[in-house]
This record gives sequence, C-alpha cells and structure tokens, in this order.
Amino acid sequence: MTSPASVVLVFLDPAFPDGRLADASKPQLMVTDQGATRGDGIFETMLAVGGTVRKLQAHLDRLGGSAEAMDLRIPDQDAWRRAIATGLAEHRSQHPAASASEDELVVKLVVTRGVEGAPNPTAWVQVSPVGAAGRRQRETGIDVILLDRGYDSDAAERAPWLLLGAKTLSYAVNMAALRHAHKQGADDVIFFSSDGRVLEGPTSTVLLAHVEKSDGGASVKRLITPQLDSGILAGTSQGALFNAAKAAGWELGYGPLEPQDLLDADAVWLISSIRMLAPVNRIDGKEIGTPSLQKELTAELNELFAGIQ
Repeated sequence: MTSPASVVLVFLDPAFPDGRLADASKPQLMVTDQGATRGDGIFETMLAVGGTVRKLQAHLDRLGGSAEAMDLRIPDQDAWRRAIATGLAEHRSQHPAASASEDELVVKLVVTRGVEGAPNPTAWVQVSPVGAAGRRQRETGIDVILLDRGYDSDAAERAPWLLLGAKTLSYAVNMAALRHAHKQGADDVIFFSSDGRVLEGPTSTVLLAHVEKSDGGASVKRLITPQLDSGILAGTSQGALFNAAKAAGWELGYGPLEPQDLLDADAVWLISSIRMLAPVNRIDGKEIGTPSLQKELTAELNELFAGIQ
C-alpha cells in the first residue's frame, strides 16, 4: 500500500498555471463530487523513469478521447504537462534519495465531473512510487483465468453509451474480477465476450506470439492482439510496442481471437504502462507455450519496449 507521505498531489486550477500542490494526507475531494458518488470521470496511468514520463503524448491523446466520449470538458494538454512537471519536481525534492536514473514512478491523471452544477471539473495529477507486485510479475510471470465479460463483441458499436472504449473511473467490475482471480489462486484475468472473442485484462492489453520457420529456415515472429472494435481500450503500451516490433522485423496481427488461440500460442503476455510486459505462465491451469521460448521472446520484446519514450 502506498503511504500518503510518498504521494505528491497537484490539482489543475486556473488560478495556478503550473498546478496547485496539495497535501495527499489530508481530505481534498468533496463528498458530493460525482467522481466519488457515481464514478463519473476518467483517468490515465503512466510510468515515469528517471523523471521522464513514457508515452506521454499517447496518454494525453487517449485522455482526450475518453473525455470526448463522456462529453466531459477537461484542461488542455499544456496544462496537464505543466502539472505533471510540477508533480515530478516536487517528488524529487521530497525524496532526493529515490530520484536515481532508474527510479520508477506512477503518474496518474484523474478528471471527475465535479460536484453537481460546478462550472469546472475536478482534475489532478498524482505521483507515487511503483509497487513491488508489478515489478515482481514482470520477472516471474503470472497465472490468469478466463472470465466472461458479459457482453458480445459488437456491443461497443451497437451501444456507444456503454463507454467500452473509454478509460473511465467505473472500475468496480474490473476490481471484482481481480478479487475473484485471487480467490482462485490466480494473479490476473483475461476477459472474453459472450460470443467467444478474447478482449483484454482488467488493467491490461493481451498479446500473443507465434514463431514459425520460413521456407528458407529463418524464424518468422508474429505478434498479435485482439481487435479494437470489440470494445476494448486502445492500449498505449501495445501500440508503442507494435511500432517497435514492426521496425525490428516482427509481423503484426489484430484478431479476432478466441480463447483457444491463447492456449495454442508460443507465448502470451499482459501489457500495461506500469507493470509493462508480464508473461502469462498458465491460463486456467494450462501451461502456455514453451518456457524457454517464452523467456527468449520476452527478453527481446522487453529490450524493444525499454527504448520507447
């Protein structure tokens, strides 16, 4: 659990162009704020390494897309950049011993609709250390279970008001799925639709790989992810890794995927901004791929991912 003493909080406030610092150990949010009472808001979570936020533009663009889907007016990107810089600088000043070049911090952007009738939304930046669990799962891998998400793969197009492609604060189902997985002895979840399509994890994007031999005997590596039109969140990490993998000679694919495709893959990962690339060791108790090949592919993709800014 992150201690309030290690959290830096910066509110976006028109009266403070670079953001207004606030004490994270004291109450800051009105109990009538619609983010708290209705989950009516959006967020983004990013990783900062050595004081630099990775994929910042992609996250700001996705935040804007989520806001548009929710008819939510939010501060402009320059205001977010200034507030993020204030938060990172404040964290360095408070924790100078933890600001080495390899230090990792979670930078979270949150916007709620504010209290009923408020002229402006409530918006803030939160900076805190990366938890040990995410680091550990990158190295040891994870066991996952498959769970039915409860809607079909056409729901996002048929019912846009469900906000299936937006990163909203309404994460109760996602967290319930993770608690259910933990009770089953697993670490995480991969959702599938009611018509049998692979979707995403509660906080991550699904990737799988196949390695085949070409006619000339060379290895052909293919990286695949589910289709976005099935109602999943567009993964900033997946998108960046796909660009890097393509430049390195990988072939790319975009679903549609079924659960059996995961079981038949040479390797499967869940990828997200903070945990990064977590190898999936088992799905519903079944071992995935060949451990030695998975380790080799994971090392190669991690090297590609490390070069992404």
